[in-house]
Amino acid sequence: MRNKRAAGVVAAGLATLLLAACGSVNDGAAASGDKASSGGSGSDQTMVTVVKVKGIAWFDRMDEGVVAYGERTGIDTRTEGGDDVSPEKQIQIIQDLIAQKPTAITVVPNSPEALSAVLKQAQAQGIKVVAHEATGIENVDIDIEAFDNADYGIDIMENLAQCMGEEGKYVQFVGGLTAKTHMEWVGAAYDYQTENYPNMTRVETPIESTDNETAAYEKAKEILAKHPDIKGFQGSAGNDVPGIARAIEEAGLEDKVCNMGTSIPSAAAKYLATGSIDKIFFWDPALAGEAQLEIARILAEGGTIEEGTDLGIEGYNSLRKMDGYDNVFVGDAGIAADAEAAKQYNF
Repeated sequence: MRNKRAAGVVAAGLATLLLAACGSVNDGAAASGDKASSGGSGSDQTMVTVVKVKGIAWFDRMDEGVVAYGERTGIDTRTEGGDDVSPEKQIQIIQDLIAQKPTAITVVPNSPEALSAVLKQAQAQGIKVVAHEATGIENVDIDIEAFDNADYGIDIMENLAQCMGEEGKYVQFVGGLTAKTHMEWVGAAYDYQTENYPNMTRVETPIESTDNETAAYEKAKEILAKHPDIKGFQGSAGNDVPGIARAIEEAGLEDKVCNMGTSIPSAAAKYLATGSIDKIFFWDPALAGEAQLEIARILAEGGTIEEGTDLGIEGYNSLRKMDGYDNVFVGDAGIAADAEAAKQYNF
């Protein structure tokens, strides 16, 4: 295996581009202020962001963006979410919101398929609906993604393969098998691995963590026991790689097992420092929250979203329309960071 510490430098290709483009991500909210506040009718609008689950670091950070956007624009904004990743709880929250008739509902769905019907009800009431992490979801006005999901999954795989020396066994974790973006990331990564790294082998189908660190930890321990020669883990939910890292540290395998995937610096910092996480991939949830709301504002005020639209929010300055979809747009908001690079982010 290659020296894991050497793999901390961002790999050539997309990861390098992402770091260069997004190095000052924490300045994005201020940059978007003038543009977002230009609508003039914010005080008459109410927008609610429905997240996958409340009380975890990722969506706590998104809530910061939701609050900041409301303070800047005068729009009444807030975040709602269940206490677990149950699609049924999201459905109930949205049903309750429909009765309140907000200007817009933005949503990060646990199951795009499960939410389709209730979102149709919202649209029927004239409520603007914007989704995130939900490519292909039905009955929304716009779905906004931080980046192309296939590129993101491939980037993680390229880095994981480098760390593993392009050989050996690995597994992939997802928050849930119905989490569409997670499945797109691991699917693209797996397809890329089979084509480009034939000496690597995925030894399990994607493993569900329910975006719970303890669950990820327990399942990682099971994998380490079942496959003692495992060399790599790819995590998708924000709590996956920290949970996996706990199992790796307990087994004393920091220098033998590679662990990479989606997380945020505050959740991963101590594990990046020990090497039980090698690299994290992420986008700023606060800016994603603001991007959803700004799209909702534009739509509510009679505007349109099209190729090249500038939301005035860092990473979302020139939206690209995703091939094959009429209402899916992507930004350039991805970030890849090793232990040293992660120190520049304060969330």
